[in-house]
Amino acid sequence: MNNQELKYLELLSEKFPTIQDVCTEIINLKAIQNLPKSTEHFLSDLHGEYESFLHILKNASGVIKTKIDEIFEYTMTNSQRKEFATLVYYPEEKIKLLKEENKDNLNEYYKITLFRLIKLCKVVASKYSRSKVRKAMPKGYEYIIDELLHGSLEAQDKETYYHQIIDSIIKLGRAEAFIIEISKLIQQLAIDHLHIIGDIYDRGPGPDIIIEKLMKYHSIDIEWGNHDIVWMGAACGNPACIMNVIRISARYGNLFTLEEGYGINIRTMTEFAKETYKENVPEIFHSHTEEFEKDLDIELMGKMEKAAAIMQFKLEAEIIKRHPEYEMNDRLLLDKIDYENGTIEINGYKYNLKDSNFPTINPEAPFELSEKEKEVIEKLIRSFRNSEKLQKHINFLYNKGSIYKIYNQNLLIHGCIPMTEDGELVVANFNGERLKGKEYLNYIDDIARRAFYNQEEADIDFMWYLWCGKHSPIFCKDAMKTFERYFLDDKNLKKEIKNPFYSFAQDEEVCKKILREFDINEEEGRIIGGHMPVKLKDGESPIKANGKLLIIDGGLSKPYQKTTGIAGYTLIYNSYGLVLAAHEPFTSTEDAIKNETDLHSSKQIVEKVERKKILDTDIGKELEEQIQDLNKLLDAYKTGQIKQAN
Repeated sequence: MNNQELKYLELLSEKFPTIQDVCTEIINLKAIQNLPKSTEHFLSDLHGEYESFLHILKNASGVIKTKIDEIFEYTMTNSQRKEFATLVYYPEEKIKLLKEENKDNLNEYYKITLFRLIKLCKVVASKYSRSKVRKAMPKGYEYIIDELLHGSLEAQDKETYYHQIIDSIIKLGRAEAFIIEISKLIQQLAIDHLHIIGDIYDRGPGPDIIIEKLMKYHSIDIEWGNHDIVWMGAACGNPACIMNVIRISARYGNLFTLEEGYGINIRTMTEFAKETYKENVPEIFHSHTEEFEKDLDIELMGKMEKAAAIMQFKLEAEIIKRHPEYEMNDRLLLDKIDYENGTIEINGYKYNLKDSNFPTINPEAPFELSEKEKEVIEKLIRSFRNSEKLQKHINFLYNKGSIYKIYNQNLLIHGCIPMTEDGELVVANFNGERLKGKEYLNYIDDIARRAFYNQEEADIDFMWYLWCGKHSPIFCKDAMKTFERYFLDDKNLKKEIKNPFYSFAQDEEVCKKILREFDINEEEGRIIGGHMPVKLKDGESPIKANGKLLIIDGGLSKPYQKTTGIAGYTLIYNSYGLVLAAHEPFTSTEDAIKNETDLHSSKQIVEKVERKKILDTDIGKELEEQIQDLNKLLDAYKTGQIKQAN
């Protein structure tokens, strides 16, 4: 044993000072290794749809309702089981309604409900160690809940004992609090670990609400999506990212997320849009706000969207010119416009513009910002950087997030691993380095962190590149055709070509090659991503390459539900294998509570395996390393190299 190993074991001996302590811990870790693998849930492309997302968490993608049906099939009617499930999902809100309904026999209702909750909790807790379940229990309730779940009395005494505990809870006026806390414990135990595979932000009304929930979640990782990155870039002070955020927020009628959610002052921007576009703007600038929000000033949203778009094009040009290595000169279009005739020349062809009113563009210097635009941008940068809540949320995304993650032999990434037309990994050239595959993604992760924490201009510029650059692994297209979508009719010009990854990765061998690049077991591993909505209604499957690639963007975002035909996917990975749940649209939280409408989901088995244990997971491997260290400490005690405590 060398000195370094000895020093480490001496530190370890402070926690386990005797042979008995070491042996007890080894036995405990071995026991944990042989428990069933806990349940992971994967969700992608939340896009601010907080009500649907929160309901999916509360019902664990239907797992809790399934458990209730299995346990109480013969002792409760279907309507009773629905009511009970709703109570578990929304205990604070539902208990108020049920108290009124059962006011003439309230104590009996409490007693029955508490017994049912304990029975359900025992089932969902059965795959965890007693220690882990106890740690998950609400503070102040641990002892009593632990007794109710794990009481070791003989059968004839147990029922009397339980009745006495529950009677005491009711007499002391704590029944309602216990119902709420046990329901929350059931929700937590139903999902051991949550993976969010990108795009929390944009389109839907509550990304800030989702982040607040995730910040309190017990176990989570996040893989950044392109819509997360653009908000992260905005929080760093990147003006092009800020204008993209404002444009998209206006387009989907969600400017209140900026104002009310994050306290970002957009008044100067609003006044600028009103003054600049006194006449109504074309419908192309408010096509989505009319569809999803009926009580907004639609014309103002359109003016805000157009003002942001024009400033965005100018600001993006500055970045493109600063970084020729981005190879994005094709996105410089304002200098290709014939402002007098309302046309634009692209690739030698002239096209008529759908809108040729450009009061803020100087035809002689089309990429120059006006003085008023500069003022607006400076104020917005300050507001984004000084928003305490936004900075806190983005800091959380950095702490819990990454560009990709390897977890239990699965490669999690929002978009793609960039590939060439020849089926090879893209070699990207940045800062004199030629990077591809895992090395390239690690480089991206480092730059993204530096942008937020070091605030260097080049790194902050790169956040915008990740949003829309052709080799970005979370954009995954040849170009973002924002200008063409607004101003041109030609469908070919608007088309954004997907990275070849999406064609080649249909092949199982290509996926295995990618897994090897990331040092993942090619037989066990999979690539799990989102980003590209799966058109289930057109017969497209989220399961590709013989199960080696799973794309789980099913359209939780309402604007995509017409495309996908469903309202989102959840991938569930438990001890028995992988199950894909396809969700129907969620009505509302109010409807779920009052009318007990659940989120209907159809499930498809992706892979069934011989029951996995914790031993077979990443945590199991970590536990094995701890056991090996403890065995070394045990040997050191036995040989006298380290002395036991007296």
